[in-house]
Amino acid sequence: MNNKKYVAYAVVFVVLAVLVYLQFRTWQHFDWARLFQFGLNWHHILHGVGYIYIAYFLRAVRWKIFLRPVRKEASILGLIPPTMIGFTGLALLGRAGELIRPYLIARRENLPFASQVAVWTVERIFDIGGFTALLVAAIFLPSKLRAFTRAAPPEVRQWIHLTGYALIAIVLGLLTVAVLTSYRGNRIAQWVEDRFSHLAENLGHRIAQKIREFTVGLNTIHGPFAFLQLSAVSLLMWWVIALAYKEVTRAYGAPMHSMSATKVLLLMGASMIGSMVQLPGVGGGSQLATISALDHVFDIVPKELTVSCGIMLWLVTFVAVVPVGLLLSHHERLSLRKLSEETEQAEEAAAAGTTS
Repeated sequence: MNNKKYVAYAVVFVVLAVLVYLQFRTWQHFDWARLFQFGLNWHHILHGVGYIYIAYFLRAVRWKIFLRPVRKEASILGLIPPTMIGFTGLALLGRAGELIRPYLIARRENLPFASQVAVWTVERIFDIGGFTALLVAAIFLPSKLRAFTRAAPPEVRQWIHLTGYALIAIVLGLLTVAVLTSYRGNRIAQWVEDRFSHLAENLGHRIAQKIREFTVGLNTIHGPFAFLQLSAVSLLMWWVIALAYKEVTRAYGAPMHSMSATKVLLLMGASMIGSMVQLPGVGGGSQLATISALDHVFDIVPKELTVSCGIMLWLVTFVAVVPVGLLLSHHERLSLRKLSEETEQAEEAAAAGTTS
């Protein structure tokens, strides 16, 4: 691990420590002894884990659609192990393991690593688009969540609506960028490379390389039917993840029974935002954001329940993949740490333009 990563982790640790202190300072009578004494219904927890595993299967299905133009013979079953191992690397190594999945798929299918990084980048757009479509529908269309927003305090209601509008703007912006890149990607990359070539560490070339990778990724969407398939799988996958969140909250009994699947989408959004500030293996940001949402948005009491539920949601949605992922990596004689190092080297080589 290089010095930059140590500095990044130190900064994340300090930020999380400050946020945790500010959160718990407002709770004057937090009873730590009660934290693990809630009677959980473990059937709901297991159902939640099952839904999360279905979501990983759907991710493999979606990647199969991406691969169709270049590897029509690629199988969904063959894509499941790289998917599970990749998310295990992400859970245990943090952002250092984020590109293990495209690296393993590229190696398995004998494809350039840069091409699968491009697919991974486009996949992020479908993730944001799929989740946004579900959340915006829940906020603005007639639903139980719509009734909840009307009954919520004015500041909470305003925050929910602003979140909906912001997500719509982000998705429209991403779609605009995607359309422009698909038609003028190489020209845009060349302009960026010429315009910013004087910057330190060859930054202009690196940015241009990312644009070219993104253009390659967009080319994997082979026609309107493929786009519809990718969109449908993305919507289904995020709905399944919402059901996993709902099952975990239902495990806590009466205090959480009002958490419908549409309400849980707000929790998912908070968790996704919080996951941007994570420490390898222990998380932090995701749990804290979920706890804050349960406390301030949904006003779940007691406070100990919100902490317990936030931790359990993280375990089910982020960590449950680890046992199977480690078994698969052991079966294939793979080391996550070594894979992370190989991925970093491949990424640097691609950025330098030494890979095809």
